Amino acid sequence: MNYKIINFKAVAADERGKLIALEGGKNLPFEIKRVYYIFDTSPKFDRGGHAHTNLEQLMLCLAGSCEFILDDGKNKEKVILNSPEVGLYIGKNMWREMKNFSYDCRLVVLASDFYDEREYIRDYDEFLESLK
Repeated sequence: MNYKIINFKAVAADERGKLIALEGGKNLPFEIKRVYYIFDTSPKFDRGGHAHTNLEQLMLCLAGSCEFILDDGKNKEKVILNSPEVGLYIGKNMWREMKNFSYDCRLVVLASDFYDEREYIRDYDEFLESLK
């Protein structure tokens, strides 16, 4: 499975709060080229349902929670994000489904490249075929 949980340590933590710095190529496994965020989600709707051929991503749930179902074509695993101190790295060729968003979920995504629709595999059977 081409994913891993990354625990981030606050570089500053005191009575004022905590600060975590994310640095591409240092505490992230890639250089950051794109950042986007998902909010005002509903538990009734799923997101994702695709894979990327070359893109790497880091998911950070800054508030609330959500669930990922990760699939490498052979195995499926569930990961729940519910802490801003934990990131979910998803590498290349991983099918992902995002479910069970809390209403207050704030999900930030850091990506290794700019948006390119050709990078997406949106059909599961096509995803399985691409792995052969």
